[in-house]
Amino acid sequence: MLNVIGSLFLSLLLLSQAAVAATEEDPWEGFNRSMFTFNDAIDGAVLKPIAKGYKAVTPNPVQKGVSNFFSNLGEIGNITNNLLQGKWDETASSTFRFLINSTAGWFGIFDVASELGLKHYKEDFGQTLGYWGVSSGPYLVLPFFGPSTVRDGSGLVVEYTYIDETEALNLNRDDKLGLMALDVVDTRARLLSAESLIVGDRYSFIRDVYLQSRAYDVYDGNPPRKEQSHEGSVDGSWGEDANDDSWGDDSWGDDDAFSNNDQPEETSWSE
Repeated sequence: MLNVIGSLFLSLLLLSQAAVAATEEDPWEGFNRSMFTFNDAIDGAVLKPIAKGYKAVTPNPVQKGVSNFFSNLGEIGNITNNLLQGKWDETASSTFRFLINSTAGWFGIFDVASELGLKHYKEDFGQTLGYWGVSSGPYLVLPFFGPSTVRDGSGLVVEYTYIDETEALNLNRDDKLGLMALDVVDTRARLLSAESLIVGDRYSFIRDVYLQSRAYDVYDGNPPRKEQSHEGSVDGSWGEDANDDSWGDDSWGDDDAFSNNDQPEETSWSE
């Protein structure tokens, strides 16, 4: 099934290369808004209440340890994609981060590597495709997954098909599904406080922030002027680096995203 979906995304990616220059960044807005509404309904009915409950009953240190654990697993993908992009220093840093945090950091629960000065370089296959010169293609809202583009959607399929970050844990199928569910809930819980920043039309706001942050990530903080004219330029605070696992000045840190005093407004977030 994933191979079929992957072929579809790759076909869309190839077709979009010839068309993207003549279209706006969101030519499928009608479909995308429908998917956005669908995701928003699922989030409001299921995911957001669970995330709020998780945040309410789980002590802050445990939340931070869980996030660090998943961030450490993500180093496997970071290593792969940094290597594919020929970023040797970043590959070395990601490799040592994984080795150190997996051992001295108790399977990544503590971010010891950041204490030693090893930077976190988050990369995914969508960024790798962008580094190779593949344009983003039209903006695309995926059911359940949320904001994406044709290029990033293709990269997502490749990663889910070929990069299994849980394989090192030697888990059975049920355990993998449970771990995936915990990752989703943890990620959603960390986004609760960000909802208060949304202004105006939520669909347009989230779309613009996503495209800006992806341009920032793909070009390592220096998107070309042409890319900026369509996607803008940001400081990366809304990009995926916002989920950095360093937790500030120590392995536990004082990230306000985990403060029990957060009072996000009651709106759903479609990821």
